[in-house]
Amino acid sequence: MTDLSTLRGVGPRLAARLAKLEIRKIEDLLFHLPLRYQDRTTISPIASLRPGDECLIEGEVQSCAIRFGRRRALLCAVEDQTGSITIRLFHFNKSQQSSLQSGKGIRCFGEIRRGPSGLEMVHPEYRLLQPGKQQPGLETTLTPIYPSTEGLRQRTLFLLTSQALELALHSVEELLPEAQLPQQLRAVTLQNALQALHRPTTPLSAEQLAICRGRVAFEELLAHHLSLQQLRNHYRKEQATPLSQDRGRVDHLLQLLPFSLTTAQQRVIKEIFQDLQQSHPMRRLLQGDVGSGKTIVALSAALHAAESGLQSALMAPTELLARQLFKNINTLLEPLGINVGFLSGGMNIKERRQMVQQIADGGCSIAVGTHALFQKDISFHNLALVIIDEQHRFGVEQRAALKQKGERGSYLPHQLIMTATPIPRTLAMTFYADLDSSVIDELPPGRTPIKTVTVPESRRSEVLQRVHANCLQGRQVYWVCPLIEESEALQCQAATDSAEEIQKQLPDLSVGLLHGRMSAREKDEVMTRFYQGKIQILVATTVVEVGVDVPDASLMIIENAERLGLAQLHQLRGRVGRGALSSSCVLMYRPPLSRDATERLQTIRDTTDGFEIARKDLEMRGAGELLGKRQTGTLQLKIADLSQDQLLIPLVEKSAQQIMAHDPLSASSMIKKLIRRWIPQGEHYHSTG
Repeated sequence: MTDLSTLRGVGPRLAARLAKLEIRKIEDLLFHLPLRYQDRTTISPIASLRPGDECLIEGEVQSCAIRFGRRRALLCAVEDQTGSITIRLFHFNKSQQSSLQSGKGIRCFGEIRRGPSGLEMVHPEYRLLQPGKQQPGLETTLTPIYPSTEGLRQRTLFLLTSQALELALHSVEELLPEAQLPQQLRAVTLQNALQALHRPTTPLSAEQLAICRGRVAFEELLAHHLSLQQLRNHYRKEQATPLSQDRGRVDHLLQLLPFSLTTAQQRVIKEIFQDLQQSHPMRRLLQGDVGSGKTIVALSAALHAAESGLQSALMAPTELLARQLFKNINTLLEPLGINVGFLSGGMNIKERRQMVQQIADGGCSIAVGTHALFQKDISFHNLALVIIDEQHRFGVEQRAALKQKGERGSYLPHQLIMTATPIPRTLAMTFYADLDSSVIDELPPGRTPIKTVTVPESRRSEVLQRVHANCLQGRQVYWVCPLIEESEALQCQAATDSAEEIQKQLPDLSVGLLHGRMSAREKDEVMTRFYQGKIQILVATTVVEVGVDVPDASLMIIENAERLGLAQLHQLRGRVGRGALSSSCVLMYRPPLSRDATERLQTIRDTTDGFEIARKDLEMRGAGELLGKRQTGTLQLKIADLSQDQLLIPLVEKSAQQIMAHDPLSASSMIKKLIRRWIPQGEHYHSTG
């Protein structure tokens, strides 16, 4: 396809900005589709406007004056035959002030908001109408709004996509045979769908536009699915060391436990052990809600590797959690003669050198730690199993790279990736199709339900009274201060200030502090004191989102809860209710709440089902947010939206099976073209996989 430099206006600087959006050739512009549309084709009567709408209005300026308050603003009243609206400008000059005179005709486009005295537009696009002259015509198509980057204007993207449509649309290849498309999407060709999505005409119904978007989304989802299926098939051809069928030590450990495994835990252990006895690497995603007992399942797998004479590495996302996991695992396995080691970035040089040597010579059977386990200078003696806790956000590239630590000749380690954030099936089938999946869908008996309530910040004193009463009964409390600004320093300061204020309000109680800027040793000491009951109220940042079980902690207070996502709120709530005590979670918020914040708090209050919360989170935030947009190696969707395209997922799976079962030679050629079109980095995943 022709290079971008052949387009009018594209020089080195613009090409560099386009490259940030993965636009490197003209065809990429055709598949860089609008996020949404603005309707500038009709003038809306002012009386019909609703908050949140983006509309084009036309009327006459009735008055215009500067108002002084917290912020100086120029307020203009605009009226048509049906009603009036306020135009609010915070940034204006004398020229604007003098031109916006009473009696002038004006046309405005912007978002409708509620203002102090009715509906208003804040800084709309506007133009004054000249009396006695022909008025400017309206747009004939909806105005596309494209994903962009710094320094790249919408007008530039519009002009470039217009050139691309003219020069290259006719040469876009229809890769999918009609038989591979769902029946409802066969009515439109790919070329027609792209034309309609870039330049939708107003007679085009919402249903027709949805079919065009669905046609393109289906192909994109299919490309991702086939790419991951190819990775999966590739891994099945690789070699791994099969573990022995003897699981005597595992059975011995389970007999020593003071509780019995749930049916779900037993089922998942069986699935994992079947994988570990294969001669190709296990690559399994283990999902389980907060408190469902994933750790004992992972420990069973690591112990099984140890009794086969092989090493395991268990990686946790934070040093705090890694240390606690190490302590718990070491306590359980020491009586069985299994050497468990710990490695993190916070260790002193001597401790680290000794542990690195034990890992290298095989003296350490199970290594627990953070990302430090996979640094370049770490060499395992015979690593057979890699367990990653709470790292489901790793993208394809990271999953492919992790295996390299365990390479021994042509042999690769087995991988078990655990998450306590349940993943909706639509998300799992799109982004984790290269992994097998196990789900612990049952909580251990005896777990008490957590009661969740929402209270405004104005009732803080009542919350403190409840905390005081709770502690006087011998119970403990988490008090979480989430991120206030995009700064760890400010976050830690907010937690420090809260701890001091709470200690001042409740002087007879012991208040502890935990935040991300403390050293590993300091964090460990605080958590140990909290676990031992020496600290009654633990004030913390969201560093406690994943952490140790404290059975006497029965109350969770979350400040500024409206700032957090559903998954994070669910994780934090899961820190309480770990024992037999009835537990509560109080979500404190600062009104007024946005519509989304209200819906999030309502959801977390109404259900404790992690999978339902994950489904709602996907619906509200989209896959990009859930996976972490800044996470490298994560396959990004350009047009498909899993929250609204859920019904396409089973159709994508069916089509993928048919394609893979077809003539291998022609199918392989088509799959390569699909992946190249939608996932430029896809071939890189295959080369690293």
